[in-house]
Order: sequence, then structure tokens, then C-alpha cells
Amino acid sequence: MKVGLFIPCYINAVYPNVGVASYKLLKSLGVDVDYPLDQTCCGQPMANAGFEDEAEKLAIDFEERFKGYDYIVGPSASCVVFVRDHHGQLLEKRNHVCSSAGKIYDICEFIHDVIKPDHLDARFPHKVSIHNSCHGVRLMKLSAASELNVPYYNKLRDLLSLVKDIEIVEPERRDECCGFGGMFAVEEDAVSLEMGRSKVRRHIDTGAEYIVGADSSCLMHQDGIIRREHLPIKTIHIIEILSAGL
Repeated sequence: MKVGLFIPCYINAVYPNVGVASYKLLKSLGVDVDYPLDQTCCGQPMANAGFEDEAEKLAIDFEERFKGYDYIVGPSASCVVFVRDHHGQLLEKRNHVCSSAGKIYDICEFIHDVIKPDHLDARFPHKVSIHNSCHGVRLMKLSAASELNVPYYNKLRDLLSLVKDIEIVEPERRDECCGFGGMFAVEEDAVSLEMGRSKVRRHIDTGAEYIVGADSSCLMHQDGIIRREHLPIKTIHIIEILSAGL
């Protein structure tokens, strides 16, 4: 199988280490992975801000860049969900067929559900608290939402459990929003900040050294609070842990 690695624009610009770690991890797992150098934004920020025409153009570009791959994999649940759930509608207006929606995966979902490794060579001797992002939980199904009457599961925890010497915990109200929400953090900044503070405090209460999650946007929001208020915890993307030592 041929995999096209989709690196969202903010990861490319702000957290390139997450993109590099994604490529290294997939290669270490025996995946035939390629990174299209001319890829760009999936269109989510434009669509969320009401600029649907611009999002349509980017959806067409995305389709062209990734049409030759069996799978598309990206380290961001929110961006992957946008392609999966909304590119079809955008492309239909332009009389384009969307083939990406049925083959795009968040990288944790892909590793957990498609590759299904029984071990990893990574080692991370630290205590981590899992951040379950809203898109990851309720749209990507990376973990069970607390409002559903279903047995609890967490794919991030499953993957982290393959890492040597790690201690894994989850905070109280484990799938409560951190307050980022893209445009919400801009338009309702005071509410967003208080939600972020509450979330970070719950992670700190676990005694963890790191907040670990699958969405750099959520981690960025919490990291900003941590840095400004000099709080005793750090943030890290789960892929950086799973690829530790590669």
C-alpha cells in the first residue's frame, strides 16, 4: 500500500518536528510513505471563517495532490475530519468527485486500526496525561465519549501502552474541551482562556509531567497558558513519543 503523508499547514509552520516524527514512525513500521512537497492547506480555516469559495479551491488542490495514494495519513484529527466529512460537499459544488474522504486517516487511527503493531521500539520514562481532543473523540472515535453509554476505550492509550517505561493517566472530565476550537479561541477569547486554564489544571492534578495528545492545535492552546503562567507541566504530541529513539 502507498501512503501519502498529509502535514497540516500549522504543523508544517509551527511544529515541523511532529511532521518529521510522523514520517519516521511510518517508515519504521514498514509503510511505503511519500510526502507530496507541493501540498497546502486542506481549507478548514477558510471554511470555518465563512470563506467557502476559498475552501473549495483548496479541496480541489488537495484532491489532485493525493489522488494517487491508497491511504492519506495526517497527524491532526481536526484536519483529517474536515477532509473526510466536508470535502465531498465542497467538491460537489465544483463538479469534482471526492476520492480522498474514504481513504484519509488520522495517524493514530491508521496505526491502531490498519497497521495494528504489537510492539514499538520507543522508550519514554515519564508520566503523561492524555488529552482527548473534541474532534478526536466525537468525530474520529479515537476514544469513547463520556456521554455515551458504551464501554470505555482509548486508542491513544492503547498506542502509548506499547512504549517502554511510560506511565499513562487521564484527567478528571477526560474528554472535556480545552477551549481552543479554532475561531472560537479568537471570537470568544476570555471563555476560551478560562476553559484552557481549567483543562491544564486537571492535567496537573494527575501529577503528570506531560500533556500528550493527537492535535497540535489543542496542545498549542494549552502550552500558551502553561508558558504565560509558568505552570509545572509540558505538552507533547503523541507521535513524538511513539517515535522516540528513531
